[in-house]
Amino acid sequence: MLTILGFAMIATFLVLIMTKKMSPIAALVLIPALFCVAVGQGAQLGDYVIEGVGNLAPTAAMLMFAIVYFGVMIDAGLFDPIVRGILRFCKADPMRIVVGTAVLAAIVSLDGDGSTTFMITVSAMYPLYKRLKMSLVVMTGVAATANGVMNTLPWGGPTARAATALKLDASEIFVPMIPALAMGLLAVFVLAYVLGRRERKRLGMLTLDEALAREPETVTVGVGGGAGATGGEDRLRKGAAASAGGTGTGTGAGADADAADGDGAGDEEFQGLDPNRSTLRPKLYWFNAGLTAALLTAMIMELMPIPVLFLLGAALALTVNFPHMPDQRARIAAHADNVLNVSGMVFAAAVFTGVLTGTGMVEHMADWVVGAVPEAMGPHMAIVTGVLSLPLTYFMSNDGFYFGVLPVLAEAGAAHGVLPLEIARASLAGQALHMSSPLVPAVYVLVGMAKVEFGDHTRFTVKWAVLTSLVVLAAGILFGIM
Repeated sequence: MLTILGFAMIATFLVLIMTKKMSPIAALVLIPALFCVAVGQGAQLGDYVIEGVGNLAPTAAMLMFAIVYFGVMIDAGLFDPIVRGILRFCKADPMRIVVGTAVLAAIVSLDGDGSTTFMITVSAMYPLYKRLKMSLVVMTGVAATANGVMNTLPWGGPTARAATALKLDASEIFVPMIPALAMGLLAVFVLAYVLGRRERKRLGMLTLDEALAREPETVTVGVGGGAGATGGEDRLRKGAAASAGGTGTGTGAGADADAADGDGAGDEEFQGLDPNRSTLRPKLYWFNAGLTAALLTAMIMELMPIPVLFLLGAALALTVNFPHMPDQRARIAAHADNVLNVSGMVFAAAVFTGVLTGTGMVEHMADWVVGAVPEAMGPHMAIVTGVLSLPLTYFMSNDGFYFGVLPVLAEAGAAHGVLPLEIARASLAGQALHMSSPLVPAVYVLVGMAKVEFGDHTRFTVKWAVLTSLVVLAAGILFGIM
């Protein structure tokens, strides 16, 4: 019964948010509360929620201070050179912009943190998508899928969890998987190229003059029938300032139409971040770069818990870049919307995960899935694990899958001579899809900053993320890794 109710709860949640009958926060709170009562454990709801909040509180704290830290870095101009490089490559070509989104997301993902990746990627690319009236779900879908593939880095989380759960060395799991993951990343770039070509066909090739002078209009977001959210609310005439996806950072406009000759000569004026914004701190560029490098190094070396590192980093960044109290308050206020939205979503997700775990639904669902595997598939448990990793890491947290389900799958594989290393490697295949799961806090940073409905993002992204995950799995089989 708990198995059926668990799957029913997840299905109800997804249907309600994808059909926009409820907001994600309301659905994350009310649906599990109702199902908790339905299983006869309503009296324990408070305990489950408190336990869930306790488990996710460090994540919420990390996201809160990460948003402030990287918001300050964006305000101060740390990422402007990267943005300018990407924009020079993209010009006003929708295909190049989508490919640039994938490349930027993959590069920034090297820090192992999804929220960081999405904040930087959206801040850089959002103004281009808005000005050219491109599909915003293409941006979120490509960024999430690229980050999902890169999330398998040993310091990204899943690899470390798999190694811990099966008592293996993380490098033994990850290093042989590099060729398969490279194929997955290549698949993301190919996907970005295809989606970019679609956008180019839909919008046509534009010169910078034409892009800057276009009248704003309401555009249905989505390629291939995947979007329903609308955009185009900003006046994006030349010389106007646009919103940088809710980061509080002014975006560039100020472009001189006479500087653009249609072949990219006006690239320096077609900025994603306003080059003249008052928050720039060019004299502190190398301090900010060194601080960020030190912060990421400390994260990788696990010198302190990540929430503590971001808390210290945010305090130091604010103090050095904006020593005056009114300026500090202004920067905090500028990013308050993102902080509140994301932290609120995380604590709402704590209700969902708390009930799912506390009632025993996760455990019964995992046992049912493992028990449903035919005996004849025993010798192929690595492949079975890879296939199961897609739905299970989407409907469960990584902790639930790697610590709850993976050991059971490994034990079943061992009975048929399948090495735990092969099971562990196969378990990474579903990460491209996992990064769009409603249980991943970072995805709410992505859709919130991009001003995209979560349901629209889900409808558009899931099919491409599944395809990318299957490419990783197929490559792993082809290369004999699993």
